[in-house]
Amino acid sequence: EETNTHLSTTSFQREKRKVREQCENIRRNSSGSSRVSQLQNGEVVEAVTLFEVVSMGKQAMQSVVDDWVEAYKQDRNVALLDLINFFIQCSGCQGMVTAEMFQSLHKKDVMRKMTETFDEETGLQYKKFVAYPWILTVTWPVDMDNEDYPLIRTGPYWKKFKANFCEFIAVLVQQCQCSILYDSYLMDTIISLLTGLADSMVRAFRHTSTLAAMKLLTAVVSVHLNLDVNKHNAQRLYEVEKRRISGRRANYRLDQLERKRKEYEHKLLEIQNMMNALFKGTFLNRYCDVIPEIRATCIEEIASWMTTYPDAFLNDSYLKYIGWMLYDKQAEVRLKCLLGLQGIYSRKELVSRMDLFTSRFKDRIVSMPLDKDHEVAVQAMKLLMLMSQSCEDALSAADCETLYRFVYTTHRPLAAAAGEFLYKRLLSHKGEEEVEPKGGGKFGASTDQRSE
Repeated sequence: EETNTHLSTTSFQREKRKVREQCENIRRNSSGSSRVSQLQNGEVVEAVTLFEVVSMGKQAMQSVVDDWVEAYKQDRNVALLDLINFFIQCSGCQGMVTAEMFQSLHKKDVMRKMTETFDEETGLQYKKFVAYPWILTVTWPVDMDNEDYPLIRTGPYWKKFKANFCEFIAVLVQQCQCSILYDSYLMDTIISLLTGLADSMVRAFRHTSTLAAMKLLTAVVSVHLNLDVNKHNAQRLYEVEKRRISGRRANYRLDQLERKRKEYEHKLLEIQNMMNALFKGTFLNRYCDVIPEIRATCIEEIASWMTTYPDAFLNDSYLKYIGWMLYDKQAEVRLKCLLGLQGIYSRKELVSRMDLFTSRFKDRIVSMPLDKDHEVAVQAMKLLMLMSQSCEDALSAADCETLYRFVYTTHRPLAAAAGEFLYKRLLSHKGEEEVEPKGGGKFGASTDQRSE
């Protein structure tokens, strides 16, 4: 059986969407109290779309998400199509989404349909891909402005839109973690949708879906941490209760704790699978994207995972991506690397995991105060100060002499950062032989030169 629906992305009023299922039409249910039809000037006005509610940002995001979750529980297919349409609209697509069920189709037939191409007959561009349980076809005008979509528009409204977009994803996961997050339907659809769009040739789709996928993974990491704590608490209570039992007397409390512990283990496995799917399906393909904003987004988020969940992410298998991107041609990406590393080196309990990274990429970081971008140069100096404080042997005497010279640079923020580095470095060696740069204050080559 097939289910077809068309989701318009151009209208500012919600259209009654119809899902054709076993030849019967199903009328769309309202998404909840905050989005029901309202009476204005004596006329019933249709509630706005999920995209418009999030864009306006006039309501508490938790209320918006709660309304959607309620709609999902009533009819998950209709609610999911609403969510799919939301992500398409957030990409600025002035086109159409067609969704069809594919359960009855052979897998080989489905994969043969997956493509992104130009239709000469209609003059439209289209992308077809699987977002389980749907085959989605996104169609848009070939002249769609690839340089103008919500995430790259300027001004306070669009800055707020981006914040609302990210908040919506975080709250969605938070509100679903005790219920539908583990139904093997919701997250499968969202993850396959975002990974499919992130592979698009269209920049707007790629950028928007990558940001969404990275924020989704960040939210899922938080859920994993909470589950891990709950599992350990359940295990501890189980052990305490087990010691209280005399002989083989049945204990309902013990059985209850055992079931709860196994439930947490099952959920942790589900969450781990989600994390792997998002990382492999999106991050690994997009951290080296041709668009610097996309690369910067990936680096910013992986750095946050390292600080929030170091047991999983703070190792050389993941750190290498930040190290490689220290050489990126775009200052925006290099800056995200430095800021992320500052968050790690500022926490002494994490520094012990950084030995191999420090030895491998230290020389590159030492060279970065000469960066042609002033902000990158300043943040590199601040990172080196943190490295000097947390890793006593990280910087050699020659490295320090090179860095001391920047107190004389004409760029005052960099000179101030170098002065702070010099001050703290000398204080840390109080009582030892005074560390003094060679040259008696004449430091040779100008520090005003900048390199990539």
